Amino acid sequence: MNKQSIILYNLNILFEVLSEIKEILNLNIFKINSKNELLKINNEQYGNYLILTSESDLNNKNVFFINNFPIKIQNLIEKINVQLLKQKYNFQSEINLKKYKLDLNSKEMIDDKKKVKLTQKELEILLFLNENSKPQKIEVLQKEVWGHNIKLETHTVETHIYRLRKKIKDVFKDDSIIESVEKGYVLK
Repeated sequence: MNKQSIILYNLNILFEVLSEIKEILNLNIFKINSKNELLKINNEQYGNYLILTSESDLNNKNVFFINNFPIKIQNLIEKINVQLLKQKYNFQSEINLKKYKLDLNSKEMIDDKKKVKLTQKELEILLFLNENSKPQKIEVLQKEVWGHNIKLETHTVETHIYRLRKKIKDVFKDDSIIESVEKGYVLK
C-alpha cells in the first residue's frame, strides 16, 4: 500500500492549487463532486487515501475537514502528511492472513492468544504469498522478495520458509499454513 491519494470533495479551487504542486507532494490528487462517487472510494483503488472537504456531514474515517479558510498551504500539507501517516500505521497494524493477523508495525503474526515475532523477510514472504492465491515458484520469490536474479542458484527461499514454518508450528501448532506444491509455495 505505497500509493497515497488526496481526494478533494467539493473543493475545486484547492484541487487546482494542489494539482500545480502535485509532483512536490508525491501524492495522487483526485477531485470528486458527487456524493455517490464518494461512497465508492476504497483502498484498492486509491491506496492510502484522505478525503479533504469542508462539508461536515460526511461519515468516513478517512475524512479531514477543512473549515477555516484561508489556510496556509504549508500547514495544510503538514496536516495531510500527519493524517496519512496515522492511517498507514493503523492499516499496517492488522492485515488478515488466513486465520491470523499480521502486524507490520510490530512485525508479529497473531492469533487470538499467541504471537510470534517475525523478521522483515518473513513478513515479506507472507505478504507476497498472501497477495497471490496461486502457488509461487522459488524463482519468483527470489526475484520479488529478495530482488535476486532468476539465474542465481541459492537455497535462501527454502531455508527462510523452513524456519518460518518452524516458528509458526512451535507457537501456533500449525504446520500447514505454507504448503509446498509442485509449482512452488502457497498459503493454505
